[in-house]
Amino acid sequence: MNKLADEEQTIPKPGIISNKQIIAAVIFTVFGLYIATLVPTIEIAWVSAILVLTIYLFVFEVVSVDVAAISVMVLLGLTTLFAPVMGLQEGLIDNKHLFDGFSSNAVMSIIAVMIIGAGLDKTGIMSKVAAFILNIGGTTEKRIIPIISATVGFISSFMQNVGAAALFIPVVSRISARSGIAMSRLLMPMGFTAILGGTITMVGSSPLILLNDLILTSNKALPAEQQMDTWGLFSVTPVGIALLISGILYFVLAGRYVLPKTDAKGNVGAVDSLQYFHDVYGVDYSLSELVVPNDSDLIGKYLDDVETSYRVRIIAFKRSGEESRMGPGTIARDTEIQPGMVLGVVSDPHDLAHFVDKYGLKIRKELRSFSDSLSPAKSGIAEVVIPPGSSLIGKSARDVWMRKTYGIAMIGLHRDGETMREGDDIRSMPFHAGDTLVVHTAWIALERIQKDRDFVVVTTEFPHEEQLRPDKILPALISFVIALSLVLFTDIRLSVALLTGAMGMVLSGVLSIEEAYEAVSWKTVFLLASLIPLGLAVETSGTAKWIADQVLLVVGHMPIWVIQTAVAVLATFFTLVMSNVGATVLLVPLAINIAIGAGANPAVFALTVAIATSNSFLIPTHQVNALTMGPGGYKVADFMKAGGIMTILFLVVMMIMMSLVF
Repeated sequence: MNKLADEEQTIPKPGIISNKQIIAAVIFTVFGLYIATLVPTIEIAWVSAILVLTIYLFVFEVVSVDVAAISVMVLLGLTTLFAPVMGLQEGLIDNKHLFDGFSSNAVMSIIAVMIIGAGLDKTGIMSKVAAFILNIGGTTEKRIIPIISATVGFISSFMQNVGAAALFIPVVSRISARSGIAMSRLLMPMGFTAILGGTITMVGSSPLILLNDLILTSNKALPAEQQMDTWGLFSVTPVGIALLISGILYFVLAGRYVLPKTDAKGNVGAVDSLQYFHDVYGVDYSLSELVVPNDSDLIGKYLDDVETSYRVRIIAFKRSGEESRMGPGTIARDTEIQPGMVLGVVSDPHDLAHFVDKYGLKIRKELRSFSDSLSPAKSGIAEVVIPPGSSLIGKSARDVWMRKTYGIAMIGLHRDGETMREGDDIRSMPFHAGDTLVVHTAWIALERIQKDRDFVVVTTEFPHEEQLRPDKILPALISFVIALSLVLFTDIRLSVALLTGAMGMVLSGVLSIEEAYEAVSWKTVFLLASLIPLGLAVETSGTAKWIADQVLLVVGHMPIWVIQTAVAVLATFFTLVMSNVGATVLLVPLAINIAIGAGANPAVFALTVAIATSNSFLIPTHQVNALTMGPGGYKVADFMKAGGIMTILFLVVMMIMMSLVF
């Protein structure tokens, strides 16, 4: 639901065009006409015009990016029909290949990794990974972002970056829900570092995998003294690690300024529920985590001894060396306080301060022991009504041991227009028909009492517990390992390897085929598949070569480092408008010839191209960016803001490291 809501945010209202979009359209039209006067052929002129149109649609979002991409694909197809009118002998692209993108290796791989990620998530594995990261990083951006980014970066160094990103989207989603940090603040750093991690080894990204083959092909046309050695698996590692570290530092230091401040949607947060409690019942409560020191006077007392007296409510506890306890059957009023025990407390801040001072307790700045169990996705404040006919009428919360029996901790009782709270001995008051109980509860416990006739649950907008399949962990892991092994240790096509894992998830019952279909972000699929014909047209029409020649005419006589930088910038531009594989294939032979002519190392120039084609942060045309756009609720402007600086940083770090290492 959250994902859908976020995707809808990126869809502009049809029929509404702003003055800014109109002015930009005029400027882009003039620019396109100017380009048409410079190009050598009519084919290049039309391809350049469509390329300018695509950039305009992406940047100014006249329509959503997937609609823009599909429209461009259809436009390319129509050039076959209107070729005579356009001055062409044939269409800009053969219609037989117009829909090749839907069967491309990249698109099928993305579909497969989405299904594999959903399967792993369904077993609860991703929840455990998310909980582990939260336990280490807490709930702050500056701690969580480096952990997520470093983990994804490492994984993408030996796995296709889009695969690493797809597998971590469920993890980021759960971290977002449990920490209260918006998805938009976490997904972009994760996606960018997945791309950066692909530069750490020669198997981390498609351009680097392809590079040695291109070098061997070029060697066939070179004399013996100019032939190049191929690169080893870890030859590029120093450059890749530097790029990854720079990306992590970028978001840690500048994330607050460049990341979109979109609030997470569809999550019931602890803060929000406490605010609701304040607005409706006029009571200020906070959620805190307390540690009992070994010398505290609280040791040996029971919960019942202190809760009413000090107006605090214990909703969770954790003994040393044990798991945290919360929910039905775990907390009772006769629970004894022990040294080192951690308490989860709901209380008015003033009452909490008095309680802490009285017993010398340590209050933590953030939730650590209960970051998972007391997260917005797992628990919160709810309203429950005692209906006429309830068997609880005439009984008190004490009588029925409500917290222990039902897993709901009563913190307020609203009766006859008056709200009573902890400290007013509300747990000893017999229930009346129509009483509204304000409780803190785990959502799974609230789900259970929804079916109990003794209660009417008023709060319905809360995260319902997913029906996980922990019994399917083994077949899910086997399917994942098989897919990963095929990727790393065989020459089989990437899409086939990943689809093997995806079908393993379905055939072993980890996912139903309907769930597999639902796991696929079809918006992402159509976006990427529809752009592939444009890349093909740019390459086959000679547009790409013409652009490259124009750039090199300007810098061909300059120092070697300037020429190398120009090659890197050119590769960066090409990877924005076509596939990084296509850009690599096109530019590597050209870069080798330029290096030989300038007296530079041709292998280093070839490596420069292969690394620079990973510099795809400006617009969501890269597979990873397209993958995160929907769930993160991003707009093209968000990528341009954060990606613009990242693009420059990438080029600077890459060139510095290339000069130091090679």
